[in-house]
Amino acid sequence: MEGILFLIPIAFVVLILFLILIANLKIVPQATVYVVERLGSYYATWENGIHVKVPFIDRVAKKVSLKEQVADFAPQPVITRDNVTMQIDTVVFFQITDAKLFTYGVERPMAAIENLTATTLRNIIGEMELDNTLASRDVINTKITATLDQATDKWGIKVNRVELKNILPPKEIQNAMEKQMKAERERRETILQAEGEKRSQILVAEGEKESAILRAQASKESAILQAEAQKQAAILQAEAEKQSTILRADGVREQKIREAEGESQAIEMVQKAYADALRLLTEANPSDKVIQIKGLEAFSKAADGKATKIIIPSEIQSLAGLVGSLKEVASDK
Repeated sequence: MEGILFLIPIAFVVLILFLILIANLKIVPQATVYVVERLGSYYATWENGIHVKVPFIDRVAKKVSLKEQVADFAPQPVITRDNVTMQIDTVVFFQITDAKLFTYGVERPMAAIENLTATTLRNIIGEMELDNTLASRDVINTKITATLDQATDKWGIKVNRVELKNILPPKEIQNAMEKQMKAERERRETILQAEGEKRSQILVAEGEKESAILRAQASKESAILQAEAQKQAAILQAEAEKQSTILRADGVREQKIREAEGESQAIEMVQKAYADALRLLTEANPSDKVIQIKGLEAFSKAADGKATKIIIPSEIQSLAGLVGSLKEVASDK
């Protein structure tokens, strides 16, 4: 019983030590660092992982996030060079690069950045007129970013960029700007309508021009085709007439050939008959009297023609007596 009572305080002490050890185990997450002080002075910067803090001696002074952060500040009144007061609210994108400087460099860093942004913005806008301010956001952003980045570097802060979220001029200026924008929109609308009408007229004119060109080309092609057709027709007609002439000439030539052949055959037959007659006459051995009679027959045939003058050979004159003899012989028979 006494042994158990003795072990109770020991177990209690062990439990207390274990709880103290657990309480002083620190796990630093990713993209976060702990600034640790020992006996009130800066001791170390713990990065991600497990760390053990000495009880009652070490203290985590600040937990710093290394992620890029966004600070949206309230609108700040600024005055332009032409004495126009307007409200501008800014958005600052920054990142802590040195946790020690961020912890010990400035009291309330975010308030310092806000005030520095406001004063820098007033300085920049004060050198610009209203129209330039509204049209030069990129220039203003670049100047503010460069100024803030240089000023906050000693605080362990890196200003990546600054954006002007809104620029609000006075109400009367807003109304005037709205009227101006409305007039500008109406002017642009009028210009666009005029451009549209101009484009439409140009397209219509081009369409009519193309149509006229197509009609002229069609008329030209039609005339060419018609001329080609007439030419082909004339060629075909000439070819037909040529063929007809050739055929007629061939027909006449063929007719003359046939007529000549017929005459030739007739002459040949007459000559053949005459030759046969002469042959028969020769074979019959006619006397001179018979020959004279044949000559007289030929003379009578010649006298049957239309000639007005007839030359009688002397041989035929000697036949006068022979003719009388023949008449007597004929009458006796």
